[in-house]
Amino acid sequence: METEQDGPLTLIRTFTLNGLRLDPDRWQEFLSKKNTVTLSGFCSSQDRDWLFLHLQPDSGLRAGLQFPLGVQTKVLCVSKTVPEVVTKETCRRTLRMQETRGGDPLSHVIGLTEEVTCLLLSNAATRERWSQGIAEGALRILERQKNAMLVMKAQVAGHTFLPHPALYHHGNQDYSHHSDGRHEDSHNDHHLHHEDYRSDHHDNGHHDNSSHVESGDLKLPDETLLHACQKMVVEWAELVSKYLQQDWSRLVLDRLSPLPGEEFTFWKNRLQNLLFLHNQLMSPRAQQVAAILQAAGSVYWSTLRTVYRDIQEGVQEAQDIVDNLAPVLQKLEDILQVDFQQLKGKASDIMEEVCLLWGRSKFYCKPERVVVLLQEICNQFIHLSGKFLCGQEVMRALVSAPGPVLEDVRLVIQTLNTLKEAYAQSSALLDNRTHSQDTPSHSWDIPSHLVFFHLDRFMKRLLSIKEVLSVCLQVYQLDQMVLSGVSSTMWTDAVQQVLQEFLLHTRRLSGCCCDPTDPEDLNFEKNLNQFLAQVLDLETWLVSVLSRALEDCSDASSAAKLLQMFGFILDRPLIQNQLHPLLSRLVKMIQIELAQIELQFYSQKDKLETFYKFRPAAPVGLLWIQQLLQRTGAALKNYLTFQNRHQDSSEGQLVQNRIRQILDLLQDFRESARSDWSAQLDSDCGFIQRLPLIQTTKHGLLEVSCSHRVESVLKGLRYVCRKGEVELRPHIAQLLPCRDDITQTYLRLSHMVSCYNQVFSDTLQVERPLIQDQLQDLNQTLTQLQKKTWSPEGVDQLQTQTVLMFCCTLRETRTNMEAMTTIAQGWAELDLLQRSHDYLLEGGVTEHTCRRIREEGQQLLKLIQVNRSLYKAQESSQTWIDYLDHIDNEVQDGLFQLLHRALHFLSDSMNPQTSSSALLAVRLQLQETGSAFEPLLDGGLSDFLKTTICDIYATAALPPRISRSRHGNYQLLLQQNPGLCALEQEVLHELQQVREEAEHLREGLDRYSHLWLSDRKTMFKDFLKYGRQLAPEELEAGQTPPTLNNFHREMESLSALSSEVSHLDDVIILHGWLQVDLRPFRTSLLSIIYTWRHMYTNYLLESVSNSMQVHTEDEESPSSSTFSVKDIILLLEAAAVELPKHLTAQLQC
Repeated sequence: METEQDGPLTLIRTFTLNGLRLDPDRWQEFLSKKNTVTLSGFCSSQDRDWLFLHLQPDSGLRAGLQFPLGVQTKVLCVSKTVPEVVTKETCRRTLRMQETRGGDPLSHVIGLTEEVTCLLLSNAATRERWSQGIAEGALRILERQKNAMLVMKAQVAGHTFLPHPALYHHGNQDYSHHSDGRHEDSHNDHHLHHEDYRSDHHDNGHHDNSSHVESGDLKLPDETLLHACQKMVVEWAELVSKYLQQDWSRLVLDRLSPLPGEEFTFWKNRLQNLLFLHNQLMSPRAQQVAAILQAAGSVYWSTLRTVYRDIQEGVQEAQDIVDNLAPVLQKLEDILQVDFQQLKGKASDIMEEVCLLWGRSKFYCKPERVVVLLQEICNQFIHLSGKFLCGQEVMRALVSAPGPVLEDVRLVIQTLNTLKEAYAQSSALLDNRTHSQDTPSHSWDIPSHLVFFHLDRFMKRLLSIKEVLSVCLQVYQLDQMVLSGVSSTMWTDAVQQVLQEFLLHTRRLSGCCCDPTDPEDLNFEKNLNQFLAQVLDLETWLVSVLSRALEDCSDASSAAKLLQMFGFILDRPLIQNQLHPLLSRLVKMIQIELAQIELQFYSQKDKLETFYKFRPAAPVGLLWIQQLLQRTGAALKNYLTFQNRHQDSSEGQLVQNRIRQILDLLQDFRESARSDWSAQLDSDCGFIQRLPLIQTTKHGLLEVSCSHRVESVLKGLRYVCRKGEVELRPHIAQLLPCRDDITQTYLRLSHMVSCYNQVFSDTLQVERPLIQDQLQDLNQTLTQLQKKTWSPEGVDQLQTQTVLMFCCTLRETRTNMEAMTTIAQGWAELDLLQRSHDYLLEGGVTEHTCRRIREEGQQLLKLIQVNRSLYKAQESSQTWIDYLDHIDNEVQDGLFQLLHRALHFLSDSMNPQTSSSALLAVRLQLQETGSAFEPLLDGGLSDFLKTTICDIYATAALPPRISRSRHGNYQLLLQQNPGLCALEQEVLHELQQVREEAEHLREGLDRYSHLWLSDRKTMFKDFLKYGRQLAPEELEAGQTPPTLNNFHREMESLSALSSEVSHLDDVIILHGWLQVDLRPFRTSLLSIIYTWRHMYTNYLLESVSNSMQVHTEDEESPSSSTFSVKDIILLLEAAAVELPKHLTAQLQC
């Protein structure tokens, strides 16, 4: 809000808060609801004299320029004493503030004053009770107050009230007729006459009940009465003149933006007010004033008549304008009901209606009024455009989706241009009508800049918005831009940096708190100029990136693509000057490309076979020429990409001329090549029509006759069908319609020949007798195919199904034979023996393998039956018996490989030179009778191996015998095989070898047999008697009780044996394949040695215990008194024998 309005608004604020008793917060809430427009309009406009404020229960404080209707609460009235703009300096002098009630309280007060108070004071009887002059003064005051209330009532209704003269002081004098007959007038006899105007528009809301001056006691001199009437006429003339001087165009001159509906309301209110003034002049009170002036011959009588005449003319003018503006207003109201996209079609209708208004209105056909109306129409379009665009949506679109909003802006610009075009067409139409009519009429001699002043400003702002949105839409394309070249990554990153900078500036512009569609909003203009300056800097940055990227381009094509990518900035004036050196470089690149094309043409036109060795030369040549033409066309296209930006027109003309020369050269060569190739193709087509479809080779196989020539012709015909630019010679024309049939025939024959040759070459010798009969039938079909040629008649109704079915049957039999061979050969890979790695388990032959052999044997029988049905062979025929013998040999060989693998595994695993680990395992145990192997070598181990060998041979009896001419199963046959028998003997020999080696091992361990064979008790008694062990040959010896040294000797001997036995190996591999576990034997022997040693140590402990007793329990013990307790304890400790706890306790005591 401007600073000049702070003063009047502060004054209005104070008056409102005090008058309505409101809190200051309510005033701030009132201003926040956009009521400042009403306040500003009242203060800044000369034509707005009243401001009304009142308090609504639901919506709070309200302000308006018209008196609020239907309001029953207090209404604050702010008026101007003079019609001028209210400023801070003039507000206290200009503004007048009053309070009134809602509804119509003024009518009540006015009626009370006229009908009661004034009549009461005018009564002579009443005046006698008052002092002299008091009643007259009170009557004058009431008269002034009544006039003031009538003025306020009329102003509330928007009307102009003519104050009443003070006539209550005069008697009932009739001034209508004077005897002398003076002041007669030809137009009205002595009074103002009511002329017939449209009484239905008259406002009779104000009636003057004082139509006559009552006769009374109060009499004023005639001069005073005349002076009062003359003064009132002067005031009436000023009021009417002031009102008639109000001009609607003043709003436009004050740079406001009124709408057409507001002007129509202005003229409608003006018509009502003028009719209201006319009714007041025709009232009895005004007629009485006119009679007084006429009777007195006053000069103001003519003034009053002039006022009356002016009002009559004003009514005529307002009535004419209201009637003729209504159709225009109706057209304008229609555009409010349609979508904005349909607004362009309504512009011409509106302008046409304005032209009709210009022609039919008597008072509106003035340039200044039409200018105002056209500006109001422009304002209406501006208002609709701003509502359609929505300033906030435009600002948000800068960073989200500028495309749709840009289309909306373009639509608005097109619509406004359509309005201007409609105005130009209407103006030209009026000019034509003016010159064509005999009676000249008025034309629109109006400068267009006066009409479209606001519209041009709005369109200028729209163009700025369009430019910003276009730049955003174009720059956002950088997000998907990826440059190529040596430093492509660096340039792409640089472009992305430019984009990020642009997004930053765009977000700043979008965040501005302004309305871009409002031309009066200078904040947007300022931010827009700053944004465009920043965009200019970014464009300079982009040109730098473009220049460096163009330098990295190796050819003109990549450079042209790069220019297309940056096309949205190349038309900028700042960029065009910097691009000129780069464009000259691109022209040179195009010239180099043209030179290379020309050089390649002359150097390779006679060496086309170097391009495609396995394709016809003629189509290859045409393809090569087509590629050169495409390269030349691409060079032309690349040049046209930047032709309009290249300033050197002479150089550009040279480039275009050279391109045309090369194009003509290539096209001439292409036409010549086509003609030569057409002749060659026609010759080939005639040649193949004389060839048979198939033929037999010297090896008895089939082949397609001259297949390479046929393929060449088919390729040529395909090219002719696709391109359609080759001359159709006779043979070509004959084969071209049936090209698809020939192609299908060639493919079917090629497939048939391939299948036949493959099947026939893969057929076994034993299979050929089975298909001999089918081959004889097949030869008849092949003979018919050899008689046909590659003519349209030869390829028609070709029969190849018989050959294909025969090949399919043979292929199925071959598949079955291969499956049977695969089954038999697969047995050689089976693991027949149960083993873990190389260790043979006790189960022998695996059940899984046996089940598989049995099932696959049955599968062999099924496949044989399928082949018999396919061959259609008899079971008793010799050819079928031979076929079965062949399969039988395959099965026998497979079983032989299976058995040989199993026996070979046993042989290799039991051979010391080839075995890598143990095959079987046994344990050596110490029993009561001595050491023995478990299982036994003679029984268990030998029986296991022999059983395994029998199971291996038994596997060959699982599959059924295939041959019908051979007897016995496969087991009996294979048991007689020398190779298998030799392997079996090797296994048994290795078994005998390992038995001998195991027995030698057991005998070596019998050196410890005295430990488990001797009687320990007898031996210990001999030791206690003789001090040593007697030899077997010693029958008698002298008794020598043992000493502690003898005990020590025996105990050390047992300890040495225990150490020796403990170091025996856990496992020993015999003969490289039999694993012997010595751990059970070693454990048992160590237990026996411990028992021997315990016998000696236990005796010594008992000796110590006996020595500790006071009375000897066993006096017969010879050593009970010979050993020292201390020596025994030392011996036991040296032998690592732990004393019992009770002996330790006794020794400590």
